[in-house]
Amino acid sequence: MLNDFTPFHKFVDVRGVRLHCVEMGEGPLVILVHGFPESWYSWRHQLAAIARQGYRVVALDQRGYGSSSKFAWTDSYRIGCMVDDLVGLIAALGEKTAVLVGHDWGSVVAWTTAWLHPEVVAGVVGIAVPFSGRGQVALPGNPFGERPPSEIDRIISGPDKDFYQVRFAEMTDIIDEIEADVRGWVGGITWSVSGDALSAAGYSPDGHDPVEFIRASPMCLTPGTTMRAQFAMPEIWPDWFTEADLDVFVDTLQMSGFSGPLSYYHNMENNWRDLAEFAGRSVTSPSLFIGGEFDVCTHWGADAIAQADQHMSNWMGSRIVSGAGHWIQQEKPGEVNSILLEFLHSVRGLPQ
Repeated sequence: MLNDFTPFHKFVDVRGVRLHCVEMGEGPLVILVHGFPESWYSWRHQLAAIARQGYRVVALDQRGYGSSSKFAWTDSYRIGCMVDDLVGLIAALGEKTAVLVGHDWGSVVAWTTAWLHPEVVAGVVGIAVPFSGRGQVALPGNPFGERPPSEIDRIISGPDKDFYQVRFAEMTDIIDEIEADVRGWVGGITWSVSGDALSAAGYSPDGHDPVEFIRASPMCLTPGTTMRAQFAMPEIWPDWFTEADLDVFVDTLQMSGFSGPLSYYHNMENNWRDLAEFAGRSVTSPSLFIGGEFDVCTHWGADAIAQADQHMSNWMGSRIVSGAGHWIQQEKPGEVNSILLEFLHSVRGLPQ
């Protein structure tokens, strides 16, 4: 049924949580985990490419997104809940292990699942966001959560601005801003942190103090201003993200709303406390990071990437994709697919 490489949509009950999944292929299980503000569709260029090489590939909508379960309480979006979703999904699909591939928040969930449950993770790849332990998202001066988010966020932004993660975590003004123009907001953030837009704007962190660079960027906001006002929009949408692609994301996000997705940010301080007991534990699964030349998160995580081999005992290195911004697997699918298949074959013991 699945070996014709046609995407198969289904719902999987994972301990009472409904997860919408798109599946393709047969073989060892690979689970693709999206970030914010996205969906399973973020992996449209990876599903067939990986399935054709002899893998069973499943891209899910994380809880709070798309057709998957939504919850009223923000505690339902603590990191442990998303980790439980992946561990439970592997079992519900009838498998004992899987390779996890995450992007953005999906990277955080995939890394943390491998960190806490190595027995079910045959390998893990983080795209855009490197492993940061209890810190979740690595930042300058805080690569592995040495400081709580509430402290490092204020250091990053300074006293007169808000780091965007703080604005997102508050879940008030940002929801009003997004809901006023979902299409414009999603399109704007997608284009503004893409490699095409950032390279055209002359983005380069080289030679700059990383904190000062972030503080001067649109990722730090003056109170009373909106993110939308700082977004750029393309004259013509690129081939890697067409008007039709934007339609899919907008339709999905309008259906799910943003309370669930933004609750991931709301819980970063809670997660930092929840993960304290695991500080110092290494990730033991085979581990790889894929970053983008122009990706802001890749640059924020430079310290974490440089120290990765001290926190991952089976570290297989990092790959930086030339020309890519934050949406790495969408912007440069050919390059990313080649890297992923090399990693998957290595984990499986196949010739490269």
